[in-house]
Amino acid sequence: MEIENYKKVLVTGCAGFIGSHVCERLLQMNYIVLGIDNLDPYYDISLKNHNIKLLKKYAQFHFLEEDIRNTQSISNFKPYKVIHLASLAGVRQSIINPKIYCQVNIEGFIHIMEECVKNDVSHVVYASSSVYGLNKNMPFSEEDVIDSCNSPYACSKRSMEIFAKMYYQLYTISNIGLRFFTVYGPRGRPDMAPYKFLHAIQNGEPIKKFGKGYSYRDYTYIDDIVDGIISAFINNKQKGCEIYNLGNHHSISLNEFISTCEKVCGKKAIIQECEEQIGDVPYTDANNSKAQQDLNYYPKIDLESGLKKLYESIKNEKSQGQEEEEVYG
Repeated sequence: MEIENYKKVLVTGCAGFIGSHVCERLLQMNYIVLGIDNLDPYYDISLKNHNIKLLKKYAQFHFLEEDIRNTQSISNFKPYKVIHLASLAGVRQSIINPKIYCQVNIEGFIHIMEECVKNDVSHVVYASSSVYGLNKNMPFSEEDVIDSCNSPYACSKRSMEIFAKMYYQLYTISNIGLRFFTVYGPRGRPDMAPYKFLHAIQNGEPIKKFGKGYSYRDYTYIDDIVDGIISAFINNKQKGCEIYNLGNHHSISLNEFISTCEKVCGKKAIIQECEEQIGDVPYTDANNSKAQQDLNYYPKIDLESGLKKLYESIKNEKSQGQEEEEVYG
């Protein structure tokens, strides 16, 4: 590979929450980044366009609106490494329409891997998820048997891991899969609880609490996740084909999470109690020991501190929106 290609990185899902933060970090590290995203309307596209606008402030960032199922960007750009973060998100939506999750997440990943093999890409980092489902072992370890995924979304992510191993066996293409645990932070997805709850409490709107509040989640701040992704991307230990948990390893109940949100906002939540939803899992908790050993991954941000950062960004969004209304109203 020509020496100038060593700084070229392709990132799929660049307009999304995690993808935009990863691109920003790579750009700050002076990489040349090509970001691709199909700007899927799963949530408000204006948020994705805002992320692209932030990234375009860097001269070495380039964007293409393309679909991972048919993009030719790897063949054209010839990146040294690929970070594949594009996926169709949403556990509950995957239960309603499972076929599209197979088409986008599985077929899209296979297309990306085929392009990487064809173009001699050095290394691939891809986003998996907490695929442990109804696993009884706590905390979840990469060594656990994965046989109880609880949604089509989780099944699609587990399928990606299996295909990644196959591509390594057939073509020795280096790849690392990362199992993320409930990522939150500034620019976070508006359909996820951290953003939804803080936004609702701030505005005096009700939040929906599914079940009695005894489900547990391992919430992980975006900066910690990006640290793990970049470490997997650099791959100092030259791992050929591995999967790592990236979590905070501090699982808390939904009730405790709501109380922390109330503390951060300085307001009580208006709670609407609802029945538990199909596809939800009772708990998640990441064993990070493997990532600590191989990726030097040590999350730094506790939940309250992270929620304060997210809350500040939400308030800034509101104040900016009010300013725009005054200007254009």
